[in-house]
Amino acid sequence: MNDTIAAISTTLGVGAISIIRVSGENAISIVNQIFKGKDLETVDTHTIHYGHIIDQEEEIDEVLVSVMKAPKTFTTEDVVEINCHGGISTTNKVLELVLNHGARLAEPGEFTKRAFLNGRIDLTQAESVMDLINAKNESKRKVAMKSLDGYVSNIIRNLRQEILELLASIEVNIDYPEYEDIEVMTNDKIKPKMKEIKEKLKKIITESENGKVLTNGIKTIIIGRPNVGKSSILNRLLDEEKAIVTDIEGTTRDTVEGSITIHGVALNLMDTAGIRDTNDIVEKIGVEKSLNLIQEADLVILVLNNNEELTKEDQKILNYCQDKKTIVVINKNDLERKINMEEISYKNIIYTNTIDLNGIDSLKEKIVELFNLNELEQQDYTYLSNVRQISLAKESYSILEEVEKGIEEEIPIDMIEIDIKRSWEKLGEIIGETYTEELIDQLFSQFCLGK
Repeated sequence: MNDTIAAISTTLGVGAISIIRVSGENAISIVNQIFKGKDLETVDTHTIHYGHIIDQEEEIDEVLVSVMKAPKTFTTEDVVEINCHGGISTTNKVLELVLNHGARLAEPGEFTKRAFLNGRIDLTQAESVMDLINAKNESKRKVAMKSLDGYVSNIIRNLRQEILELLASIEVNIDYPEYEDIEVMTNDKIKPKMKEIKEKLKKIITESENGKVLTNGIKTIIIGRPNVGKSSILNRLLDEEKAIVTDIEGTTRDTVEGSITIHGVALNLMDTAGIRDTNDIVEKIGVEKSLNLIQEADLVILVLNNNEELTKEDQKILNYCQDKKTIVVINKNDLERKINMEEISYKNIIYTNTIDLNGIDSLKEKIVELFNLNELEQQDYTYLSNVRQISLAKESYSILEEVEKGIEEEIPIDMIEIDIKRSWEKLGEIIGETYTEELIDQLFSQFCLGK
């Protein structure tokens, strides 16, 4: 990280301004070579200066240049930001001049990566930077800001500190058994402390899994036989004619997607191909895809026809969805009822039709109820925000369960200590106290260029 990096930090295209960010030991001197105005190497830190970017004697653009000196910068290095006029040609020309005078083009996420490696932020804060950029609703923005401000990191650090204090007490007993004034740590004394730590970690995991709904939305698929009204329900939920609706079976051959927001949470909807036995090759592919999507979904909206008796295909779909969070929609309730409700064992059932929108509001209310969206909307937004973080917390929790089991089986305390330390290390991976180069490279490669 001894070199100086540069990249365009704003969207490249027509706009009012563009920002070229430069970070590194030579950031100020590099920009100073192409800046006509004040001598940037003599100005105070965190100041903005008017002037022109020049290529030898030619003025390229009229700019404002921000100079921020280490260590109080995003990367903790010297940082210069050139605010030039927006536009592809002008922006690229300014970046080209910066690169020609000694900077290197930054990799995706490299500015944030340097902030992490230089100790300014931890890994959860680094991930929240991208979450904040990608936030599509107010809830996700709040979650990202809580993490960026360090609240999530503090929760994990406090828990690690409790484990560390327990480890220290155990190690003193192991290393210095001759000291009589040291409290003897036995499995019976470790057990209540381990239970307390485990309960705290379980609470974090539970709240984080609930909160993941806020950040990632609810992946929802609408499934059922052909011509039961799946596409009509999608259109009514989206309030637009997204899917083609006809009386011809098999009209939907592939997934049709859309998104709405309910109580600040994105409901990511997919209308799928009707499930039935078919000899049509294209339709058969769509049916197989529909069945596979059931396993990936957070919520299944299973549509049945009120005006028809249950078929073998209906029963097959009902059986297939038993282990998923499912709402059964009995559609076309404006027609004569022929379906036998006693054959349906699901408890979340909504009656609707798509002629007068009857039941669509009830469907939305049932989704709110199933995912506790009213409660989620009011909580404090302080929890782990992605799969990587939650998975590591679960691994740590599983290790603590092994510890409790080992205590019950009276395994020697020095063996118990090894597992406790493993749990402590897993929590450290969440905030980046321990990490591999491969993990860091993979995480930051997902960032946008210039961030």
